[in-house]
Amino acid sequence: MKILVSGATGFIANHVIQQLLADGYAVIATARDEEKASKYEWFHQVNFVPFEISNESINHSLHDYFLNPDILIHLAWGGLPDFENPSHVNLNLPMHARFLSNYIASGGKHIAVAGTCLEYGLQSGCLSETITPNPITAYGKAKNELRIYLEQLRDRQSFCFQWIRLFYMFGIGQHPTSIIPQLAAAIKRNDAVFNMSGGEQTRDYLSVKTVAQYICSIATQEKVEGIINCCSGNPVSIRQLVEKYINENEATIKLNPGFYPYTTYEPMHFWGDTSKLKSIKK
Repeated sequence: MKILVSGATGFIANHVIQQLLADGYAVIATARDEEKASKYEWFHQVNFVPFEISNESINHSLHDYFLNPDILIHLAWGGLPDFENPSHVNLNLPMHARFLSNYIASGGKHIAVAGTCLEYGLQSGCLSETITPNPITAYGKAKNELRIYLEQLRDRQSFCFQWIRLFYMFGIGQHPTSIIPQLAAAIKRNDAVFNMSGGEQTRDYLSVKTVAQYICSIATQEKVEGIINCCSGNPVSIRQLVEKYINENEATIKLNPGFYPYTTYEPMHFWGDTSKLKSIKK
């Protein structure tokens, strides 16, 4: 089975490609920067096909162009972690809709696309896939609109479609502005204090390696389709997450909670319902 992974040089895709290779799949990887891709350990184990997704004049069959893969795991997306940037709606949404519609129209029969928990908006508690999305960020709105577009497209064309709604993650390659990379950098500098928010907000966290395993499990089966939360189902406070990292690394850095305000685009307490994910993992 041949699996195409878009956004191959991104944080999540790097780990997904490694997992697919470990599972014995033939991998086709794509991203716009082949030089950057060549620095990854997996580069010589995959068939790398460079592509600029923002190209508005796609005049060829993308399914053929990418060597006729059986499955597309679509992880490409730019402009993160700036969730409020209107370019998510104005630029990313139309270019990804165009890319995916070409891929499907030209023969793609199975796509698994990354969504986001920010589609839920400010809804609190345990969030299931049956809840009506109410995104308030540009990123959440763009992802939600792309999902709706693909669902409508599936009404007209036959293809397997999974919308993998990602929650929070940490691990190698994460953006340096995320809290764990910031904490790791502060420890490395021997800072005495780490400034953070109050830390009482609860989130649903997984290591990116576990996320990659779940993405591969979801994408390589066809029995469970539609929206699927990719998460732990276990709410953890940010302060707990930070303290655990400090203890695991035997660091002496002190926390300064309350230095930063809480974000306005996330509820204080939310996590994902994993019932659908567990039905795949069985």
